[in-house]
Amino acid sequence: MNTTILLVDDETRFVETMTKLLTRRKYTVFQAFDGEQALTRLADNDAVDVVVLDVKMPGMDGIETLRKIRKEFPFVAVILLTGHASVESAIDGMHLGAFDYLQKPCGMDKLLELITRAKARKNGLEEKRIQDRTSELISRVSWD
Repeated sequence: MNTTILLVDDETRFVETMTKLLTRRKYTVFQAFDGEQALTRLADNDAVDVVVLDVKMPGMDGIETLRKIRKEFPFVAVILLTGHASVESAIDGMHLGAFDYLQKPCGMDKLLELITRAKARKNGLEEKRIQDRTSELISRVSWD
């Protein structure tokens, strides 16, 4: 099953380079250059599995974007990208429900490993939700 990624960073060059590298590895990649655009992309495409989100962006920063993603798209896994100076923000993001974080510049192997693990977690959460919902529906059925 293909993994769909949303890259969110205000650094255009970084997003374009990462898009090329991930696309070559057969990932489907969408791009956003700020928090508002990220939320729009998620609303327009329910196939996104993993968001790779920069913490430090102008306007709506990554932490505020994460809060909104958790509220509106609870099953999407979020990996935060942070510079050395904002590691504390990334740790705060973990408390808000981010899957994990990486420091920039990040190695491609580590990013790919986190994407794979984040997608597996998302799939597990979705499967659990389906099982819970099925159990709930079955318990409502009257067997009289």
